[in-house]
Amino acid sequence: MTRPDALLRADPPLDYYLVFATAGDRGRGAPPSGILVEEFLLCDDYTAAGIDGVEWTPAVGAWCGSPASSRAIRTDARLRERVAVVSRRDAGTAYTMLGGGELPHEAAIRTFFRDCQPLPAAAPLDLGSIPGEPGGGTRLYRILFAGEFGERGLANVWPVLRLEPVGDPADPEARVIGTATATTAGHTLTWELRRIGPGIAWCLDVTVHLGAGPVSAIGTLLHHHRQTIREQGLIPVTIERFT
Repeated sequence: MTRPDALLRADPPLDYYLVFATAGDRGRGAPPSGILVEEFLLCDDYTAAGIDGVEWTPAVGAWCGSPASSRAIRTDARLRERVAVVSRRDAGTAYTMLGGGELPHEAAIRTFFRDCQPLPAAAPLDLGSIPGEPGGGTRLYRILFAGEFGERGLANVWPVLRLEPVGDPADPEARVIGTATATTAGHTLTWELRRIGPGIAWCLDVTVHLGAGPVSAIGTLLHHHRQTIREQGLIPVTIERFT
C-alpha cells in the first residue's frame, strides 16, 4: 500500500507484541520466537487507513515487513493465543535476550516500515448539524478489537474508561456492557463497550457531538481508549467511522 500524504501518524509509542512458538510458551516464561512492532496509519478524521509494521526474529536477525503477520494475528484465533501484548520496555528486554542488542529507537524502527497492511475505508454518511451544538455535526466511530478479555481485563478497563454498567459482563449474550459520557474541548462524547458475539470480538463505539473546539481532542480520546483496551491483551483491528 502506498502511504498517502494525507495520512497522519499516531503519537508514540508504537504497539509491541511478542510472538511465541506455542500458546503454552507464552504462559510459562519461555523466550518468544519473534517481536512484532506496529503503528496505525490514521486519516485526518482519525479513522484507520492501514497498519504499518515490522517483525524481528533471531533466525533472520533483521527487521522485515510484516503485513501478513499483522493480518494473521487479527484473523487467526489460534495464532493469537501465541501473541502477547507488551510494552516497549518488555519488547526491549526480549530483543536483548534473543541476541538483538539494544532495541532501536522508535524513529529508527519507523524507517524499517515498508509494506503497509491496508484497511478498508468508505466515506461516512453526513448526518448534518446538531441543534444547539456550536460547530454542529455528529460522528460515530467504532474501534474494533480481536480477542477476549482475561480474568481481570474488564475490571481493569472499567475505571479508566469511567464506564457505568449496562449489561452483565458474565452473560455471554449481553452486548452493551458499559457506557460513559464526557465533554472535552467543547465536544460531547459518549462511548459504549460492546461485545460482538461470545468469545469473538469486542468494540468501543464512540459517538461525538461536535462543538467548537479542536477536533484533535477526538483523536486523543480515541487513542487513549484504544490503548487502554489493548493493554488488556486485545488486539485493535481497525478504527471505522459510520457517520
